[in-house]
Amino acid sequence: MKQKVPVSTIMTKEVIKLNVTDTLTKAESLFKKHHIRHIPVVNSNKIIGMLSYTDLLRISFADAIEDDEDEVDTTVYNMFSVEQVMAKNLTSVSPDTTIRDAAKILASREFHALPVVEGSLLVGIVTTTDLIKYLIDQY
Repeated sequence: MKQKVPVSTIMTKEVIKLNVTDTLTKAESLFKKHHIRHIPVVNSNKIIGMLSYTDLLRISFADAIEDDEDEVDTTVYNMFSVEQVMAKNLTSVSPDTTIRDAAKILASREFHALPVVEGSLLVGIVTTTDLIKYLIDQY
């Protein structure tokens, strides 16, 4: 297996993101529309947090809703802002970080996505799914 492959080769570059002023209803819509589990939260393309679908489930009981239903009672979403629900103390990587180092971070932590940043600007996201796909391609 290749040792020094940068995370930029497997990261998602066209990142679905939320602005800090967006609503949780919009977040849920993006999660479902794009079949994703993590959305970086930005303020002028500077990453300030990460919202996961699990974060929404914790506050919404959305897991009790059938996947084929298009509407969820979003009353609870109006009680919180994206900023209140998102993770704020992020671990991020640069595009030059090796896939191995990114995998080590994800394996040792309780999250499944890493924002990829240059300075404070969001340039991509790498997830455990990206790592698994990379591993499969190696075989």
